[in-house]
Amino acid sequence: MPRLVALALPGGPDYVNAIQRVWEAGDAIAPLDPRLPAPEAAKVMAALAPGAVIEADGEIRELNGGVPVEPGDAAVVATSGTTGNPKAVIHTRTGVAASAWATSKALDVNPATDKWLACLPLAHIGGLAVVMRSIITGTPVEVHDGFEASAAIDAAHRGATLVSLVTRALNQVPAALFRTVLIGGAAPPPERPANVIATYGMTETGSGLVYERHPLEGVEIDINDADEVRLRGPMLFRGYRHDPDPFDDGGWFNTGDLGRWGDDGRLIIDGRRGDVIVTGGEKVWPGPIESYLGERPDVAEIALVGRPDPDWGHRVIAVVVATNPAVVPSLEELRASVKQRFGSWCAPHGLELRSEIPKTALGKVRRDLLR
Repeated sequence: MPRLVALALPGGPDYVNAIQRVWEAGDAIAPLDPRLPAPEAAKVMAALAPGAVIEADGEIRELNGGVPVEPGDAAVVATSGTTGNPKAVIHTRTGVAASAWATSKALDVNPATDKWLACLPLAHIGGLAVVMRSIITGTPVEVHDGFEASAAIDAAHRGATLVSLVTRALNQVPAALFRTVLIGGAAPPPERPANVIATYGMTETGSGLVYERHPLEGVEIDINDADEVRLRGPMLFRGYRHDPDPFDDGGWFNTGDLGRWGDDGRLIIDGRRGDVIVTGGEKVWPGPIESYLGERPDVAEIALVGRPDPDWGHRVIAVVVATNPAVVPSLEELRASVKQRFGSWCAPHGLELRSEIPKTALGKVRRDLLR
């Protein structure tokens, strides 16, 4: 049976070579995140269960207790852990290829003139997918060991035309340097240049598969009676390492995201099912409120969470990182602003000031660490 080979080496040309080497041997890759503290790294290794590892010296070392993969598997990727419990997502070579070609067609990628920049964390699908699609389509790629604004700008001057970023990185790099910028992870900025494409996807979908609320070719979207978004398409994952068949009878994958169709017929994502705050019988979606309050000059970062309350069911709490610790927003100011824009039931009942808000590597709020 094929092995699962973990990649524990920094981003760069050797990373691309390692993937090609593993695939040529008929094995699958499992990217590791060197930034994880030991307890979290142990959780990821337990979920992935690789049989070998390639470290910075390029050597393959066998590991005890590894679980084989199926023939045709290409990659096993740990989820970003917004709930604190990573899953090991299995992608096949067929699925990775379907994602690569659908993305390239949507972006009109020309391997003769285009070049990808991979600067998102390679242990997550947003960064890894850039490298894998480059290998499959024969499009040149420059791989960085994480994001650094000046290095990304230099890469653009060296000919990189395509890049995938998160909002925080986009704020540090002139989008006009690239022909196309894909943005995913946390909620994209509502106002963005025409060449910045907002994407929707997750580890299970093999990167973004909805661009500007339109599905890529081959992708089907359904919203069930519970308002949950379901997806179907050739680029979706095969299953989880310890749950090989997470699909329903029709082959649909239930994303856990709640959504609806806009008046223009395009998909609107309201947020994760677990993120919605039910207070006094009303539903409060954190995402739009966070984006709105995040535009205040005195708010550097903000997250809304629900805390149990005997009267309201949950109280809406605003967790804020102030732009200037000496000049912080007041709860009354935030409440008044939210009431005017969203309604009184959405206004926070509490304010917590913090020095930082815990996030995943792709900028998603770790609400499990705030509740």
